[in-house]
Amino acid sequence: MRMVDIIERKREGHILTEQEIEFVISGYVSGNIPDYQVSAWLMAIYFQGMTDQEASFLTKSMLFSGDTIDLSKIIGIKVDKHSTGGVGDKTTLILGPLVASCGAKVAKLSGRGLGHTGGTLDKLESIDGCTINLSEDRFIEQVNQIGIAVAGQTGEIVPADKLLYALRDVTGTVPSIPLIASSIMSKKLASGADVICLDVKIGEGAFMKTLEDARELSRIMVSIGEAFNKKVIAFITGMDQPLGHAVGNRLEVKEAIEALSGNGPKDLETLCVEIASYMIFYAKKAPSLEDAKELAIRQLHNGEALAKFNEFIHAQGGQIDSLKDFIKVKKIIEYKATKTGYIKEIKALNIGLASMKLGGGRETKEDIIDPMVGIVLEKKVGEHVKTGDVLAKVYANSPVSKEIILSLDEAFDIVEFEVKVPAIILEIIS
Repeated sequence: MRMVDIIERKREGHILTEQEIEFVISGYVSGNIPDYQVSAWLMAIYFQGMTDQEASFLTKSMLFSGDTIDLSKIIGIKVDKHSTGGVGDKTTLILGPLVASCGAKVAKLSGRGLGHTGGTLDKLESIDGCTINLSEDRFIEQVNQIGIAVAGQTGEIVPADKLLYALRDVTGTVPSIPLIASSIMSKKLASGADVICLDVKIGEGAFMKTLEDARELSRIMVSIGEAFNKKVIAFITGMDQPLGHAVGNRLEVKEAIEALSGNGPKDLETLCVEIASYMIFYAKKAPSLEDAKELAIRQLHNGEALAKFNEFIHAQGGQIDSLKDFIKVKKIIEYKATKTGYIKEIKALNIGLASMKLGGGRETKEDIIDPMVGIVLEKKVGEHVKTGDVLAKVYANSPVSKEIILSLDEAFDIVEFEVKVPAIILEIIS
């Protein structure tokens, strides 16, 4: 078998066999196949696509390129959730404790943020003492004891994905839907959960820009899940404005705690309750989706979900004494409306980039995050505002540049006519 023959077959639109795909992945990980040949192969896939079966074969080869997590020692059905990334997306901080408080086992390996989207691990590490470096034994023990653990991925899990993603990033092949699906699913399958809920963000502030692309990505990931006998549910959700109000690590932790106290933003609560209901139902902790949803709402408002959050944070070494002094910054700047009307749009990308430039995110993996800074929206899409009303508050520890203000200027679109509030969940694919 020769790599050049496999490149040519995919270039001409042929369907690759499992053996051919395994040859490419194992050869690349071992160093026997050079970057330039794999780059050509990736570009052929970008233009010719892959069948569902090819995507499953690719996922399998990537999955077994390194270690997998064996969660068989965890008693019960293991559930996990993954988001494709969005601005203000603190759903894991809410969903994990909420679902665990309903009796399900939440075993989640998570990642860091890069660019305008924030990572769950960065949010957790913004809490004093909280660690995400859990050994496999401690991870499993914690899930068995309290129903939830969230840890960082080790370097040995799916090394093929790290190599391929770095290559895709510099060869213009990142947007390939089969490659995205295989990347996500190989990592989720390696994490060992039985039920995987996928939050596929769509919109100006998300990786997927169109509903058609989001549907196709969701469909392929559900198909891959079926090939591995896993239950996968994909939620296509809107990211044309930030989720909730807070953007920035500690600010988002604070908002998550408020949501777990039953006082969270409506869009954030709606999304979390809907995804939680599927996780609870498929973990067999409720007889129907309707019952699961009622249970989730009840736990969110009776203090049980918040108690589980505190137990979870304490188990991972964290301590939050009071929300009163949780956010400490040198200045809070009010960003005000310059006209009267209705908010038609709040560009999530602009808000995310503004927060990143304040120090709340990374442009490179080496950047150090300031956990205190960020932006809190005072108004959302559909709301009526008057000239001088505060649209957002900027939490800063350094001078707020003209570039940051320009990002905010471009983020808010205010019009004269009334605007309908957009739905947060567009479709559910299972």
